[in-house]
Amino acid sequence: MGDSIFNCCYVPPHPPGEEDPHRSRRSDIMASNSTRISSDRRFLIFFDFDETIVDETSDDMVVQGAPGQHLPGWLKDTYQPGRYNEYMQRVLAYLAEQGVTESDIRSIMEKLPSTPGMLTLFQFIRTRPQDFEVVMVSDANTFFIESWLRRTGARQLFHRIFTNPATFNKDGRLVLRPFHSHDCPRCPDNMCKQVVVKDYVARRTQERGRPYQRVFYVGDGANDFCPALSLGPRDVAFPRRDFPMHRLITETHEAMPGEFKAVTVPWASGEDVVQRLRKLVAE
Repeated sequence: MGDSIFNCCYVPPHPPGEEDPHRSRRSDIMASNSTRISSDRRFLIFFDFDETIVDETSDDMVVQGAPGQHLPGWLKDTYQPGRYNEYMQRVLAYLAEQGVTESDIRSIMEKLPSTPGMLTLFQFIRTRPQDFEVVMVSDANTFFIESWLRRTGARQLFHRIFTNPATFNKDGRLVLRPFHSHDCPRCPDNMCKQVVVKDYVARRTQERGRPYQRVFYVGDGANDFCPALSLGPRDVAFPRRDFPMHRLITETHEAMPGEFKAVTVPWASGEDVVQRLRKLVAE
C-alpha cells in the first residue's frame, strides 16, 4: 500500500482541544487546497459505508477468505460489546495465519455489491460539484473502503474519509488501529461519529467563513444515529428504511418529541435520496 490514496491523503484527527500532532507542511497544503476547492459549496453530505454505500458489512464479508468461509467458535467467543474493533484485529490476525493475503482481501472487497440506487446517487452528486462537499464516516477501515472505491471509480467523489486506519505489516497481516478515543456512552470505544461530524462541520465552517445551507447524513446503523443527533432543523437525516438508525429515530420521536431535530427522510434506494436532493438543489 505504499502508493495508496489513503496513505497519501488520510490524516487521523487529533483529539478535540489538543494541538494536531499530524500537522505538517503536506497537511497544510492539503487544507489550503481543500478550502479553495470547496469553500463555495452549498451542502455538506456525510455517508456511512457498510450497508449504506455497499449492501453488505465488509467485516462480515472478509470472513469469506477463512477456511470454510467461517470463523472458529473460540474466535467468535472473544467478541465483547463495544470492543468490535479489537475483535476485528483478532479476526484479521487469524486470517493472516490461515494464509489469506492482501490480494485475497482486496478481491473480496472489490466484489461487494453497491446498495440499490447508490451509484445513481453518486452520479447525481458528481454532476453537481458546485453544490456538494462529500465526506465518509465509517467504522470499517481504510483498506476495505479504498479497495471498493478504487474498483468502482468513486474515490474522487469524497473530499475526506474518516475511518479506522489499516495497513499491512511486513508479515502480510492487515493491522487495524482504532480511529480515536472518546467519551460517548452510545458508541464503540474506537469511534464516535458524532464527534467526527461536529468537529468537521465546525472546522470547515471556520475555514469557509460561513455555514453550509444544509448538512445531510446518509446511514443505516445504530452508530449513525449518534451523529444524526447533532443535525439541526434545516438539515436532513437519511436513514435506511427499517434499519437500526431508522428505528432509533422513530423511537426517539415517540419517546422524546423534539429531541431529534433534523428532517427525516427514510430510503430504500439511493434514488429516494436523489429525489429529495433534487428538490433541495432547486431551491
